[in-house]
Amino acid sequence: MYFAALLARTEDGWEASDTELLDNVETLSDLADLAREAAAEDDTVLVLIEQEDAWFGVVRIDGEEDPRIYVSDAAAAARSSYGEILLTDELLGKEPGDDDPDLDALDLDGTEDGEDEDDDDTAAAEAGVPGEIVPHGPVGDPQVLDDLGVSEKELKALSEDALTEIAESLGASEVLETVR
Repeated sequence: MYFAALLARTEDGWEASDTELLDNVETLSDLADLAREAAAEDDTVLVLIEQEDAWFGVVRIDGEEDPRIYVSDAAAAARSSYGEILLTDELLGKEPGDDDPDLDALDLDGTEDGEDEDDDDTAAAEAGVPGEIVPHGPVGDPQVLDDLGVSEKELKALSEDALTEIAESLGASEVLETVR
């Protein structure tokens, strides 16, 4: 089960709205545009996403700056349509366009020789991302919420109810619960 919400910082505190990301968003750019629409002027907007007991992600948009992203478990997120939006080439540390396989390295003679992918690589490949590129564990900017009261150490320690704990640290737990 997924949950996604926008938290927009205003003069009066945080305002929350839920969003059906899959209906409105196909790329990180679409997500950033959606978040900017929720912002009053150039205020901070957080997009909080979680797949129950699997992973969570935080996307921070400050005005027209590039989004800052943190994903708690990239391998789990790679198997998710929400995760695919967040796991950009840059976040995974690869060059754009590296998705294309090296044709010289492929076994194109029709035999099954040389197939020795393990299960993790197969699952990641089915998700559209080569297995060696998607690490198990967190990726992105672990300091994304430092100035808002959630340290890197605290963010990395979160697991179950991560979004609730983040909202509590921000003083936004009540507004988040209204959209949950």
